[in-house]
Amino acid sequence: MAVSSPSSASVLSPSTRTPAAPAKRRRRKVDWRAVGAFTLLTAPVVIGLGVFKYVAIAWSFLLSFNDARGTISLGNWIGFDNYTFLLSDPAFRDSLLIIALFTVFIVPVTFVASLGLAVLVNSIRRGKAFFRTVFLIPGAVSYVVAALVWKMALFNGLPSGVANVIGGLFGADPVAWLSETSPPVYWIAVVTLRLWLQVGLYMILFLAGLQAISPSLYEAGELDGTSKWQAFRYITLPQLRNTSVAVLLLILIAAFQAFDEFYNLFGTGLSGTATAPVKPPLVYLYDSALGDQNYGVGSAGAFLLTVIIVAITLLQGKFVGFGKKD
Repeated sequence: MAVSSPSSASVLSPSTRTPAAPAKRRRRKVDWRAVGAFTLLTAPVVIGLGVFKYVAIAWSFLLSFNDARGTISLGNWIGFDNYTFLLSDPAFRDSLLIIALFTVFIVPVTFVASLGLAVLVNSIRRGKAFFRTVFLIPGAVSYVVAALVWKMALFNGLPSGVANVIGGLFGADPVAWLSETSPPVYWIAVVTLRLWLQVGLYMILFLAGLQAISPSLYEAGELDGTSKWQAFRYITLPQLRNTSVAVLLLILIAAFQAFDEFYNLFGTGLSGTATAPVKPPLVYLYDSALGDQNYGVGSAGAFLLTVIIVAITLLQGKFVGFGKKD
């Protein structure tokens, strides 16, 4: 019986086999219709951002080195004179002091209030969606509208004002809340307005962080006999570290950008005293740039404030470790 010999291809060793030629990659044709549609749809946004944001920022930076009184044209270069004027102006330094004091107080209060509300809402079993909505609604209200409600209804200084009516229940006399008084009670109106507008938003951020914590961590803590306070301190807070750093950063930036509540509660700001000025930097710059039409000084002040915010943000990131992994 004849035995067929194996084919030559089957006896070749793997090292002697001829490698298959790589398949040629076909070049994809450019869909010019899709490119044209994409360009057409994005062009208004790109042009708008370029002209009204980036070009405007660059022009404002150049304007800060000009004596631009009543004009936004370049040409009358004066170097750093606008910056020197601002740093030597007592009114501008007072505005920096007032915003620093406002920030030192409002940042921790907002942080603690929003975290506390988030923990309370997260602890309830029913109605979480309802409370999330209730506390988030103020964040959608315009600062201007809220400030006018505070000024005309809650703290209007009249005996029929809500704040004075509540004070009258405890035997207090009517107070002119938004006038320069000693003690400066107008801070109550400013702080309560800012808290009402912002606490709900940061509460939602904390609530999202709380819901991302694994329940097994709390179950393990219960087995070890930890109390609620110990669970909050050793489980909740460490797990909320990144959320806490982000919230602190947002609150800090928002505090330095305070404008609407001050301007709409006090008009162009109270005259202020050495111990209690109430005109923050943005109101000061608004008066300088639009009231006095000194656009060079207004631009210089805007960039000074930007440098301050960036510097404080970087310092905060260095101390709290923003962006570091756990």
